[in-house]
Amino acid sequence: MLKFLRKILSLQLKDCIKKRSEHGKNLVAVQLPNCNVCVEENKQCNCDHIIVEDRKNTSVVEGANVDVNADSSFVHAVINMVGMLIGLGQLSTPYAVEKGGWASAFLLVGLGVMCAYTSHILGKCLEKNPNLASYVDIGNQAFGSKGRCIVATFIYMEIFMALVSYTISLHDNLIIVFLGTHLKLKLAMLSTSQILTLVAILIALPSLWIRDMSSISFLSTGGILMSLLIFMCVAVTAIFGDVQANNHSIPALKLHNIPSISGLYVFGYGGHIVFPDLYKSMKNPSKFTKVSIVSFTVVTALYTSMGFMGAKMFGNNVQSQITLNMPPNQIITKIALWATVLTPMTKYALEFAPFAIQLEHSLPNSLSGRTKLVIRGCVASFLLLTILTLALSVPYFEHVLSLTGSLVSVAICLIFPCVFYMKIFWGKITRPLLVLNFFLVMFGFLLGVMGTLSSIELILKKFLSHHST
Repeated sequence: MLKFLRKILSLQLKDCIKKRSEHGKNLVAVQLPNCNVCVEENKQCNCDHIIVEDRKNTSVVEGANVDVNADSSFVHAVINMVGMLIGLGQLSTPYAVEKGGWASAFLLVGLGVMCAYTSHILGKCLEKNPNLASYVDIGNQAFGSKGRCIVATFIYMEIFMALVSYTISLHDNLIIVFLGTHLKLKLAMLSTSQILTLVAILIALPSLWIRDMSSISFLSTGGILMSLLIFMCVAVTAIFGDVQANNHSIPALKLHNIPSISGLYVFGYGGHIVFPDLYKSMKNPSKFTKVSIVSFTVVTALYTSMGFMGAKMFGNNVQSQITLNMPPNQIITKIALWATVLTPMTKYALEFAPFAIQLEHSLPNSLSGRTKLVIRGCVASFLLLTILTLALSVPYFEHVLSLTGSLVSVAICLIFPCVFYMKIFWGKITRPLLVLNFFLVMFGFLLGVMGTLSSIELILKKFLSHHST
């Protein structure tokens, strides 16, 4: 997954473009100027990791865009896509189903279908122009440098807001893990849960200084396994736990809650920024649409089953994170809680990688590799502490997650793909497809505006209520 995020940013760096002459033909090679080993040794990198591409000239040598690493099978691609999609969204789905009513599950399923379709049309955009290698590239193809800038901004916003949500989740679950623990700091007016969260962040902080991509990729894989472990723990609790006797009724529909919970649903399907890279990694990209259909079917089924399991078990007492409702003092609960705590700590280095790479390439070449490492680590550490401060100031997981989904994810998952597709294929799209894409843009815009306003209102109400008491 980190490899995918690296490509998104590495292909944006104009200062990395060098013209080369090969066999009498002019090619443009986009090369990462320094790999990890070469940066550490402070020398020019001559490693074989060149991506051949010509951004200024539309004539490209045939076959120059072939990815030698495109060896992902159908099954492997499905596993990767499912792993990318499952995350914080699964924790909040039971809360969303209970608050919106069982009929809101139709919205959950509908959004899954819509996001599978937008994944499909992203593949069509890549198929039309094989030189496109990332989500940002598609934006650039459709609307030029302005499209690239807007898309990159939304990607950074999603990463930042997702990290805030991860930190809030870390804080909420640490309270349960260390229940009964009392800590005090004489120099700071912090609660026990805030001190525990600060300690966890300090433990995760050194991972931001890691430049070795294989190590960060290992952390990323750990995060995906933790997410799958959480789902298994909740399922085991629902089937074999004592709470299975609590058969609470789920309301049919709470229409006034739909705007706020829609953001939770959309966030669960966020993963489109790395789908182009997944497409490029496939041995047979023509099967990408089938991969999307299978993956979103699996994820939608997992989310729906998780939502109904949690809502039926705990009713209106269900919390914004299902792990907080699980029976205490059971080994399966402890496993789920620790998996939820460890997940954010494995995500920080991965999520910060785009910022770190962009920062490092913007620094003067005259600086040594060690100096760049120090600057990169210090800036990343400052940003993480800023995120920690924000998360502790606004510890409202469900509302921050909903705001992220409504403000950012709905644009990346629904609006942008449809707009890009219509612009790139304008004049070649049939009228029914044009109407469908226009409808999805309008639906996404309406859902985003309503969800954003609702989430901001709820955050402000809770914030003011908390500080007034």
